[in-house]
Amino acid sequence: MTLTDEARAVAGSLEPEPALARTDLLAEPVVVALRALPEDVAATCLVAAIDPDLADTAAFCEAYGSPLDASANCVVVAGSRSGERRYAGCVVLATTRADVNGAVRRRLDVRKASFAPMDETVALTGMAYGGITPFGLPAGWPLLVDPAVLAAPAVIVGSGIRGSKLLVPGEVLGAVPGAEGLDGLGR
Repeated sequence: MTLTDEARAVAGSLEPEPALARTDLLAEPVVVALRALPEDVAATCLVAAIDPDLADTAAFCEAYGSPLDASANCVVVAGSRSGERRYAGCVVLATTRADVNGAVRRRLDVRKASFAPMDETVALTGMAYGGITPFGLPAGWPLLVDPAVLAAPAVIVGSGIRGSKLLVPGEVLGAVPGAEGLDGLGR
């Protein structure tokens, strides 16, 4: 697969391959989610192996020459209402922060929202902390995506494990079940 100039710039020194040809580089929920996408959409999702010690965004970008403004972080946010725990995946560019107690709190309709604890996030998603990705989050969770991510020609996101990264067109994140653009998410 030939990368566009934009995708090549985002990839830095990575050598991405079709994600579904390298399922060994993906967490199981991610494999299931990518296989559920339309074939032409899944074909645009690429994966590349990385050093797991460099999975955190800043370290990854520095080591692999990928621009920080082309990395998108996926975080899990939780809140409660009437004893019901509500979750959402939130995707923002690494140069911004998710507006957890503004936009996300209002969308989840909870009194207070916060980042879900690491052990809870790992248990619920089946993904490694530091590799959380929009692909394969539990069914029924909204996936809130900042419009800047959706508009990006290509972004780097987690793969469900710390040892790889996905390279995808931003618009593909809008095709993930439960995805919705949320104005004001990234601040």
